[in-house]
Amino acid sequence: MNRLAAAISPYLRSHADNPVDWFPWGAEAFAEAERRDLPVLISIGYATCHWCHVMARESFSDPVLAAYLNERFVAIKVDREEHPEVDASYLSAASAFTGNLGWPLTVFTTTRGRAFFAGTYFPPEPVGDRASFHQVLEAVSDAWSTRRAEVEDNAAKVVEAIRAASTAATTGSDLPSGAVLDGAIEQLARFEDAEFGGFGGAPKFPIAPALRFLLARANGEELAVRTLERMASSPLRDPVEGGFFRYATRRDWGDPHYERMLYDNALLLDAYTRAWQLSGAGWASDTAEGIAEFLLTVMRREGGGFASAQDSESVIDGVRVEGRYYSLSAAERRMLEPPPVDGKVLTGWNGLAIGALARAGFAFDRPDWTAAARRAADYLLERHRRPDGTLLRASLDDRLSDALATLEDYGGLAGGLLALATTTGSPDYALAARDLVDLALAAGPVGEEPFGVPGGPDPVLESNGMAIRVDPSEGAYPSGLTSAASAAHTVYLLTGERRYERAAREGMRVVAAQAVENPTAFGGALELMSALADEHQQLVVVTEGEDVFGLVAAVRRRPGGLVAVVTDEQARSLAAEGFDLFEGRVAVDAHPTAYACRDFVCRMPLQDPAALG
Repeated sequence: MNRLAAAISPYLRSHADNPVDWFPWGAEAFAEAERRDLPVLISIGYATCHWCHVMARESFSDPVLAAYLNERFVAIKVDREEHPEVDASYLSAASAFTGNLGWPLTVFTTTRGRAFFAGTYFPPEPVGDRASFHQVLEAVSDAWSTRRAEVEDNAAKVVEAIRAASTAATTGSDLPSGAVLDGAIEQLARFEDAEFGGFGGAPKFPIAPALRFLLARANGEELAVRTLERMASSPLRDPVEGGFFRYATRRDWGDPHYERMLYDNALLLDAYTRAWQLSGAGWASDTAEGIAEFLLTVMRREGGGFASAQDSESVIDGVRVEGRYYSLSAAERRMLEPPPVDGKVLTGWNGLAIGALARAGFAFDRPDWTAAARRAADYLLERHRRPDGTLLRASLDDRLSDALATLEDYGGLAGGLLALATTTGSPDYALAARDLVDLALAAGPVGEEPFGVPGGPDPVLESNGMAIRVDPSEGAYPSGLTSAASAAHTVYLLTGERRYERAAREGMRVVAAQAVENPTAFGGALELMSALADEHQQLVVVTEGEDVFGLVAAVRRRPGGLVAVVTDEQARSLAAEGFDLFEGRVAVDAHPTAYACRDFVCRMPLQDPAALG
């Protein structure tokens, strides 16, 4: 029975013709395992994952191996992008069995979904001390049949470890001071590769959240700008289409893994925009323009949302090859089919793209980028928001996924909408963002972390004890906790309501100690903690009339702090809706006028750009 043919996920559909009798994620698979008294294989990956493709060709397409797998296991295929909470839970479980975490993630569980063994890619034949996939299947099946008590005991211990770690994760510590944050910057500086740029050796990732943290603090700006300049001219960037690849396998940024992710490029667009605002360098504006055009020409879907990723492999001369397409010129590429795009529109990741395009569109005076951000926001609000205000996780074309939205989706979309609200002055986006933050706050467990997911965790994970209460992990992009806390902080800066500020601080207390100790993995949290540690700067610009003094042009180059640009009418509407920062903000003598505030204490209105400070 082919259960994957109609899946929303292109990753699942790519496995639909496997001889493996795959189930999608859900209670049905575990009920089948219980009925047949078989262990469960959970295979987790995503559409643009190179080694996922390799394992699919080598193992899941092998009819002999598939027959053995179908006889001895119930097999579940999971798209980690569609179900990030499932991926996070089983990554946590897998860490008990291997330190080499990644994808494809291969997890074996009991009929209740509790992990008792895990690994990543397994080859079709033994390689050195690495067993073949068939040998792993045989060993797991034998353990299930002959040592069931030991298997169940191991699974119970893993569940208890996840619960203990989840409980420990909610134990907060004090937020770092400016001096402690500067110490985290010094730690990042020690990791810098002085020869090729970036941090550490191979493999080398762009770690955009850490770069944004560096850009947010004066003593980190030089390191961040230097890193971004080197990355812009490195093999990690496609010079033809402008987008960045996910990571490089070599220290000199060479031999990238050629998938291009929405989150990387959205966050890097933000970073290069900020680098241009700080330095005025042509390479920064050129790179930002390349990323934005990649988003608009390659990743944008017909409805207005943005695809999750572009594949690393393309078909050339009838053979699937990785990376060769990107070695060709623009003219040569036009003769070929480009690598396929995973067209899933993910709510949280789209929020990152919306925010980055809104900020870049304002900074570079590119109304087409701002329009693209608005169109994506309107698409998400129309298609991914239910009548009760709660969100969906994903869609593909005209179809909606049944995957539950996560905190990442609420925080990410709220952040993008707030960026649109502050750069366009639209009260509608500000209201929608505040509603999403309020929903996440209302769902937070009383007396614990301030944010929760409306509707609760994934019900299958919850029933088998594998749900993680708070997943603070970041790395490539901010966690759901950080995204929600950051959106709450921005709502505070616009409204003055202290409950939003308290929620942001309580959220960051959960990860404060971990973030300071490991800044490469918690850049998003550290960026927000930096904002919380400093005096809040707010700048409202009312844009009525001709910009004869060049005030708006000067504000476009202003890095850091909250900048909101509105008309007289928008300021009145926002103030009436409880966004108190806009109360009484008017254009003086029908010319653009700025109101510079620190912690809601505002100076007299000014129109001379030199007086901005």
